[in-house]
Amino acid sequence: MVDIPSLKQANLQRWQQMNVTGSLIPTLDGVAQRLIGAKSRYQTVSATTDVPWHVIAVIHERESSQNFHTSLAQGDPFDQVSTHVPAGRGPFASWEDAAVDALTLVGASKWTDWSIGGTLTLLEKYNGFGYANRDLPSPYVWASTDQYVSGKFVGDGKFDPNAVDHQPGCAALLSRMSALDSSIVLGAGV
Repeated sequence: MVDIPSLKQANLQRWQQMNVTGSLIPTLDGVAQRLIGAKSRYQTVSATTDVPWHVIAVIHERESSQNFHTSLAQGDPFDQVSTHVPAGRGPFASWEDAAVDALTLVGASKWTDWSIGGTLTLLEKYNGFGYANRDLPSPYVWASTDQYVSGKFVGDGKFDPNAVDHQPGCAALLSRMSALDSSIVLGAGV
C-alpha cells in the first residue's frame, strides 16, 4: 500500500528541488505549445470531470503523444474496445467521452487536492504506484528532470531497472506549460 500523504510530500519536495533538463527545454517547449494549443478540448473534459485542463493535457501526451484518435486511458483507439490496461473499455463516440471515462475510472474526477504535491501524486496514481512501491521517482512524472535517472516499467508489470524513459515527464511539461501560459496556476484547482 502506498502512503498517499507521504507520497504527496515527497512529490512536493521533488518539485521544489527539480531542475528541468536544460538541453530538453526547446523540445519540451514545443510539446507544451502543442498541448496549450488544444486547451479548449481539454477544458471541455475538465468541465465534466473537475480535473484541471493542463493535467488532462500532460496525461494525454504521456498516454498517446496527444493523439486525439486514441483513449486517454492507455492509448488504444477510443472507437474500439481497449486491449491494454485498462482493457475492456469502450468503444466511445468521441475522444472526450473516452477521456471522461478514463479520468472517472482512475478516480481523478473525485480527486480534490490540486496542490502541486497532490497533482503530481494524482499523475503518479494515474500511471500506477509501481515506482512508489519500489521507493523510486516515477518517470511518468519526473522524466526530463534531474529527479529521474533510470528504471522503467517496459510493459504492464515488467520492470527494468536499467531502462530509461525518454518521453517528456509530467512535471517537466507542467513547468514549461506554466512558463508559456500564465493562465496555468500550478497548485490551483480548475
